Amino acid sequence: MKKKLHKDTIATRAGIETDHQHGAIVPPLYLSTNFAFKEVGQEQPYEYSRQGNPTRDHLTQALSELEGGVGGEITSSGMAAVTLIANILKLKSKVILPHDCYGGTFRLFRTLAEKGILDIHFINQGNIDLVERTIKKIKPDLVWIETPSNPLLQAVDIEKISNIAKKFDALVAVDNTFLSPALQNPLMLGADIVMHSSTKYINGHSDIISGAVITNDEEILSDLKFWANNLGITGAPFDSYLALRGLRTLSIRMEKHEKNASAIVELLSNNSKVKSVYYPGLEEHPSHAIAKKQQNGFGGMLSFEIKGGLGSVKQFVDGIEIFSFAESLGGFESLITHPYTMSHAVLTPKEKANVGISEGLIRISAGLENTEDLIDALDAGLKKI
Repeated sequence: MKKKLHKDTIATRAGIETDHQHGAIVPPLYLSTNFAFKEVGQEQPYEYSRQGNPTRDHLTQALSELEGGVGGEITSSGMAAVTLIANILKLKSKVILPHDCYGGTFRLFRTLAEKGILDIHFINQGNIDLVERTIKKIKPDLVWIETPSNPLLQAVDIEKISNIAKKFDALVAVDNTFLSPALQNPLMLGADIVMHSSTKYINGHSDIISGAVITNDEEILSDLKFWANNLGITGAPFDSYLALRGLRTLSIRMEKHEKNASAIVELLSNNSKVKSVYYPGLEEHPSHAIAKKQQNGFGGMLSFEIKGGLGSVKQFVDGIEIFSFAESLGGFESLITHPYTMSHAVLTPKEKANVGISEGLIRISAGLENTEDLIDALDAGLKKI
């Protein structure tokens, strides 16, 4: 029996030596819109790049191997991946989502519900008893999980929720963007579908917009391919090429992201101007045990709340160096984001308060810079308050 390769080897070798025409080590970039037919009536794997493209398929195959799936689709963005999953559901399908999910996901599903397309229910998935009661009561078609959550880093038990959902024939989809396949594999924990905003850690260089949906079920895969082609949301070949290049260094990048995040957490946890720190790697974090059980690391994302609210946030942002104040995450560069006015601006003040997003909350995506430089920059920024 052939020994199963490790994740970093799979990612590094993805697509290598597949060019049988010229023997190129790195797989070529196929930008062609269309592909020539050899004869009338003959089926072939590639016809039109919206339907299928060799470059995109290299990335799909690599992510499928890393996630333990049978296949999937590369989409034009992370939100396109969410949209694709929503479109495999039937009209009036019931969906359970986390109350603290990403703002874009919240907006999409809420809009679909307002149009009468889906029946949605937002709940605190950290309360497993509530999850079980809700699933039993409404018998959903899909349970959507985001773990760790954005921006408060709440981890929920994928295996437990999946086991409950299966008793009622519900599909389980997991947004794995915050951890990537390097640190968490939802399909191996019982989920049916895993999605990523590949823009983030998978690519890692903040220079593309891309998404991915992977499944371990052939029937679901067929639906995903049908809808990706018909909706026209498949990813561009060039973006797929760059994402595959980024994927090759994913494991080693995640190690540095986590190293820097851990150092930042230590600094913030001992600063009198910081009210709270949210990072699953902290033993006092409410979902530390769950994260430790199902993750291969705690990742490079964290959030913290500054005392003094919005005024202090403005002073901190104006005073900090090295960190860029911008949307997104998971790139080589360290970023700070203000969820209240940025990623979760779509939520009402009441909805933000309900999930714990205050005006003083700041999210950090720890990059690959020197750890000491990041700590010095944060310390200087906090002194401006």
